[in-house]
Amino acid sequence: MKKMMKKTITVILLAIFFASQSLMAWANEEAAAEKVTGEVAAGVMSAYIWRGQELTRHSMVIQPSMTVGYKGFTANIWGNLDTDPYSAADEEYSSNFTETDVTLSYSHTFGRVTAGLGYIYYALAAAAPGGTDLPDSQEIFISLGLDTILAPTLTVYREIDHYHQWYATLGVSHTFSLHEKIGLKLAASASYLLSTDAETYPEFDGDLEPTGDKFNNFHDGVVSIAVPIYATGHLTITPTATYVFPLSNDARYEMKARSLKGTVDPSEKDSAFLYGGVVLSFSF
Repeated sequence: MKKMMKKTITVILLAIFFASQSLMAWANEEAAAEKVTGEVAAGVMSAYIWRGQELTRHSMVIQPSMTVGYKGFTANIWGNLDTDPYSAADEEYSSNFTETDVTLSYSHTFGRVTAGLGYIYYALAAAAPGGTDLPDSQEIFISLGLDTILAPTLTVYREIDHYHQWYATLGVSHTFSLHEKIGLKLAASASYLLSTDAETYPEFDGDLEPTGDKFNNFHDGVVSIAVPIYATGHLTITPTATYVFPLSNDARYEMKARSLKGTVDPSEKDSAFLYGGVVLSFSF
């Protein structure tokens, strides 16, 4: 049933994509400011780290995506292909394509303020060969951005399906022009995680064991640097590097506990991650 749902979602979004091309063809000049926009992209990264969780190890990941927007509405589909899924026990994994996400959102600008809301569906694959797929996740979110120095943006996510928690992130960024075709983007964010279920999202102690309490503390910090190279009017090549680190002892224990590194001594597990890669994107 889940595989059928993934195929259906893919077909629907592909239909949206082709429909957008038709809309662009007949859109008149008066509607030029409200024309359909979009982007097709693919990233090749040295790791996949999500909200401080190490989801790959010692392998390259390929992350394709497609985005279509119209009058403030946006639809996006994103995937993660792990070229060599890691297992401390040398087990084979059921699929290299570990995740497919679908995001639907709407945003509107009021002067210097941009407000948005949206929905995300995370379709997760099984880890063990022949195993049952991991429970999928669904989130709703709201965002608030300010058009000023560093472009601060606050986004709050609420899990509504399986992994019961709130996750809030405050991010800032700025892009410098190094050349008419080369930029330098610096970005940073800090997050807070509030669990509402000690079973699906527990707090961990120094031995990396669940305490029976719910996680409620600052979580991961992220700093990144990117160099967008505008190869043509539509094609952009962006080398990027990212560092992820815990913002509290609770986060350090939790990130270590979820680390994939196989070791007898829990203290040797990783709680900070440095990774990088390159993203190719084509806008229309």
